[in-house]
Amino acid sequence: MADLTDAPDVSPDAEAAPEPRPKAPPIESRFLYVDVAAMRAKQLRRGARPRIEQADLEEHRTMPHKAERVAMEEVKRGLVLYETPSDHQK
Repeated sequence: MADLTDAPDVSPDAEAAPEPRPKAPPIESRFLYVDVAAMRAKQLRRGARPRIEQADLEEHRTMPHKAERVAMEEVKRGLVLYETPSDHQK
């Protein structure tokens, strides 16, 4: 049996800052925008962490607290990656 007091060796490289997330392509269809934002809002309501911070919001005095507003802002900034059915066929 493994001893629970043994901690795994952690290299200094493992503690480095994570790579920045890639930006999503801009959404040109308002219907796609609504679909992507709705799916992201669902994730936020289930406990996902927001990808925007209070310091990142210039136009708002306070962080929007509704999941739908946070999701819309994330999609607008390209922070939510998405795939469409035509992306799968390529």
